[in-house]
Amino acid sequence: MTDLTPGEAAPNRTLWTLTGTDALGFLQGLVSNDLRPLQDGPGIVWAALLTPQGKYLADFFVLRQADGPLLIDIASSLAPDTLRRLTLYRLHADVQIAPSPLQVRRGLGAMPDDALPDPRHPALGWRAYGHTAGGPPQIDWDAIRVQHLIPESRIELIPDDSYILEHGFERLHGVDFRKGCYVGQEVTARMKHKTDLRKGLARVVMEGAAPVGSEILTEEGKPAGTLYTQSDGFGIAWLRHDRATGILSAGQARLWLD
Repeated sequence: MTDLTPGEAAPNRTLWTLTGTDALGFLQGLVSNDLRPLQDGPGIVWAALLTPQGKYLADFFVLRQADGPLLIDIASSLAPDTLRRLTLYRLHADVQIAPSPLQVRRGLGAMPDDALPDPRHPALGWRAYGHTAGGPPQIDWDAIRVQHLIPESRIELIPDDSYILEHGFERLHGVDFRKGCYVGQEVTARMKHKTDLRKGLARVVMEGAAPVGSEILTEEGKPAGTLYTQSDGFGIAWLRHDRATGILSAGQARLWLD
């Protein structure tokens, strides 16, 4: 079938090929999600790599196309540190990590032959991996992310700082609580089963705008959180739930829970 929907080029992504007899098991013991569905055929999984203390280091897609090797699709800004960490963990495992010659594209609507659905949310459409070059940007991905409260690497998701449960990984299919051990699993499981989350992402309505990373304050001037991506009068905020009431402020902007 002819590919009539090439989609957009996905900017600033790095794609690796993982080969070797231990490749899947190696990643399975490191990341937050269950990769075993990729043993038997094509698929795509979104997962995070955490510190032993349960803090976010990187998120990426792990995927397999029909009859192909494992691939990792990661933000280029996270790639060097993540590769160093994976190399450190590899030890004597039979795993080889190499750049892939394929290109990453994304789009909405009908999927081309080399595409897989974005596993985080249906509104994010599909991601494709092939030799077809994507077109120029046309889709307002930030608007989609704000509407559906989807965090992005190095914007809402901050290495050595963020906790994945506070950033929606359970809702967005990025963590599995039945898969067994992985780095940071104990802290993540404890946050899930033994505590009520007191902080997390929320969509806010906004009057005005403020720089990404602006501190959010209550009417009394107490710190309430941080403002991130904004689009069309709404924003993604990380908030303390006990202070996310009434009219809040971030710089010159006024905001409140949607």
